[in-house]
Amino acid sequence: MTKFKEYFERMIATNKQIFDEFRILHNKYQDHQELLQEEFNKKGEIVMRIIKDWENKLCLQSEKAGYSGYTSNLSEKFMYEVRAEFPMIDYVGVITKSKPSFTLKRISL
Repeated sequence: MTKFKEYFERMIATNKQIFDEFRILHNKYQDHQELLQEEFNKKGEIVMRIIKDWENKLCLQSEKAGYSGYTSNLSEKFMYEVRAEFPMIDYVGVITKSKPSFTLKRISL
C-alpha cells in the first residue's frame, strides 16, 4: 500500500466518529446545498483541520527522508483520496449570498 493511502486510512480510522458524522452530512449536502451550507461549513472546518494535520504529517515524513521535491505530488495524491471519499469537500467554507429581505420596484414613466 502506498504511503498516502496508508495515511488516509489511518486518518479515517483515528477520527472515525467525526468522519462518520461528516459522511452523513456530506451525503445530505449533495442534495440540499443551500439549506445545509452553514452546518456543512461548521463541521467541515473541523474535518479540514484534521485533513491538513494528516497531510502535514505525511509530507513532513517525506521531507525528513530527503524527498522534499516530491511532497507537492504526495500532497496532491493525498487530497485526491480525500476527494474520492468526499467529492464536495471543496465546498467547505463557501459563503452564499442571502436574498435581500426587500426589493425595490422600478417606476415606469
